[in-house]
Amino acid sequence: MPEKSSSCFCPIPATVIFPQNYLSEVFEMKFETMQLHVGQEHADPVTDARAVPIYQTTSYVFHDFQHAADRFALKDAGNIYGRLTNPTQDVFERRIAALEGGSAALAVASGAAAVTYVAQALAHKGQHIVAATTIYGGTFNLFEHTLPDFGIETTFVDPTKGVDVFEAAIKENTQFIFIESVGNPNATLIDIKKVADIAHKHKIPLVIDNTFATPYLIRPFEFGADIVVHSATKFLGGHGTTLGGVIVESGNFDWEKSGKFPHLVEPNPSYHGVSFYKALGAAAFVTYIRAILLRDMGAAISPLSAFILLQGVETLSLRVERHVENALKVVDFLANNPKVDKVNHPALKNHPDHELYEKYFPNGGISIFTFEIKGGAVAAQKFIDNLKIFSLLANVADVKSLVIHPA
Repeated sequence: MPEKSSSCFCPIPATVIFPQNYLSEVFEMKFETMQLHVGQEHADPVTDARAVPIYQTTSYVFHDFQHAADRFALKDAGNIYGRLTNPTQDVFERRIAALEGGSAALAVASGAAAVTYVAQALAHKGQHIVAATTIYGGTFNLFEHTLPDFGIETTFVDPTKGVDVFEAAIKENTQFIFIESVGNPNATLIDIKKVADIAHKHKIPLVIDNTFATPYLIRPFEFGADIVVHSATKFLGGHGTTLGGVIVESGNFDWEKSGKFPHLVEPNPSYHGVSFYKALGAAAFVTYIRAILLRDMGAAISPLSAFILLQGVETLSLRVERHVENALKVVDFLANNPKVDKVNHPALKNHPDHELYEKYFPNGGISIFTFEIKGGAVAAQKFIDNLKIFSLLANVADVKSLVIHPA
């Protein structure tokens, strides 16, 4: 063990917390303006570049000893090391936080990393999670098979049986509820507001994966969610070129009052006794992940990836509108095709989630869905093998249409 006076790599990295006056100005912008300008409202101060520069660097020079000391002691916000922060990444984080209506965001290497870090930041050994059964298979595997190795257990509940199943599954050691705004892959919907109320009744946060809907179609914070995650690989990036994930904090959850998250509230011995909640308030959660989990496990996003994802975000609204328009045409075609047994899309009036669709997606939405072909697996295989434009691949939300079979 090194002596306490020894130098060590234990920085508190800069995390953007939007000032209230800035938030007021940003939230007055229309979505399309935010997706183009937030995080870089003016040209680059050094070069006057209009595009966001790619800061391809691993580290940053401190002006002098005191400057370094102030950065490490949280007295001066700024960059310390590329694994934790980067100016290109910072613009991406600011922009997604604004689009979601959140207080702060953290970009990481993938959507899987984003979900994993959120789970590890909220639940520790001997604790418990409640999650919907209708979530992405990769997240299900994380909760069901990987997290138990860390002493974290999950109870999965079927949301098609009503929201009461979430409350029935909550235990004394439950740390959060996890759902998706649009279930992957069946486009299952959940009454977000009711589940948020249940979570808050038990003083735990509601975490929502908003990958399939994007903030253009729904902003879960407006219905009581506390944390939002994205696989930025999907709609945010939108072109099938770049992996990335984002964690967004609402800034509304009271970590101290909850009493279930002492690691966010009490002095942290890993960071000179700093209390993340007292020092950073509305950005306590994402800063904890940045400063501890990202520091120690390192699933950092690269500056180039952040830049490419920003290019996708600039056209998010246009792409999502066209995705939805095209998808609904395909849904209508399939729903009226005698060779199709069933189409799972909540826009259809006979779908069990149609009322929730009208409540949470008043302007329409959802461009990912499933359907069942008469004739079973053999017919499905023949259908896929005869497609001319749709690609068969393991991804979603590319600008190019695609199909995948769960088997």
